[in-house]
Amino acid sequence: MLGKRPWGPSLTARFGSARPDDRGVLRIGILGAAKIAPVALVKPARRTGRATVVAVAARDRTRAEEFARKHQIPRVLGSYAELVGDPDIDAVYNPLPNGLHGYWTIAALRAGKHVLCEKPFTANADEARTVAEATNANPGLVVMEAFHYQYHPFAKRLVEIVRSGELGNVTNIDVSFSAPLWKKGDIRYQLPLAGGATMDMGCYPVSLLRLLAPGPRVISAEAKLSSPGVDRAMDAHFSLPDGGRAHIGCSMFSSSVLRLHAEVTADNGKISVFNPFSPQHGHRMKVTTSLGTRKERFSRRPTYDYQLEAFVAAVEDGASFPTTAVDAIRTMELIDAIYTAAGLPLRQPTPVA
Repeated sequence: MLGKRPWGPSLTARFGSARPDDRGVLRIGILGAAKIAPVALVKPARRTGRATVVAVAARDRTRAEEFARKHQIPRVLGSYAELVGDPDIDAVYNPLPNGLHGYWTIAALRAGKHVLCEKPFTANADEARTVAEATNANPGLVVMEAFHYQYHPFAKRLVEIVRSGELGNVTNIDVSFSAPLWKKGDIRYQLPLAGGATMDMGCYPVSLLRLLAPGPRVISAEAKLSSPGVDRAMDAHFSLPDGGRAHIGCSMFSSSVLRLHAEVTADNGKISVFNPFSPQHGHRMKVTTSLGTRKERFSRRPTYDYQLEAFVAAVEDGASFPTTAVDAIRTMELIDAIYTAAGLPLRQPTPVA
């Protein structure tokens, strides 16, 4: 349970007295000046009023200062270590490159901080297990993997329909997520930072597949490479526990320029959806059974708002949530299996000096 603590003196020195409605909200610090941070955290914090971003730290202090000015973040700290150790911060948002997720999540836990960690949770399943052990060793702290789409009513309803039995026994699942992300030097294409399309785009279809059909097993996988060991696109095929089949596709650079699709086929019908991962930007759900066809519509409220509210509820009230460290192990095991089937090396944590 959070105490009713005001902003620290360094905030009031720059922005005046703390406002009454800022007292008692979750105080979050951001590791790195990542482009995702404003969309995933800064703006949701302001919209929901459930948290406030009080500090940022980046490798390049000038970049952190520019980020703080642009997004009205009160403090810039000198290093990641300084941020996770700051007593005026309750929780840490970790949007660092994939290979640094595990190290700094554990560092934050050891410093007594709750953590909202961007997906994918870690570089590989072994590292996810290490983070889960650190989480278990700090039972009063919350560690949430930021699969924001899972907290939106769209995803919850999709899973509800499939698991309800309305469609019958599932025979095939197809999930794809492709978007153009081609920029020279982008961290997503760097093997030392645990990059690759399966890590960046593919973790979403893997996560959704697990929700729709727990226990998929990799049969085969084929990758297209941007450089040795780094996939720019991946297709993977799975068997399902009840005898069905599944496929996921993902790409950051391929002929599939933009694809956000999921389809579940069963012996009594099917459900086809567009954009299950960010339905606030437009979505479609079509359900077809022997009784007919229907379409369902959902809130355009951002997935990130739902996620932040769930994170705060977990911290303040001990509320349960789906994207735990233990759940992340299962996702990372499947990602590891995809890389192995494609003949590619598992991603490794990035060494920290």
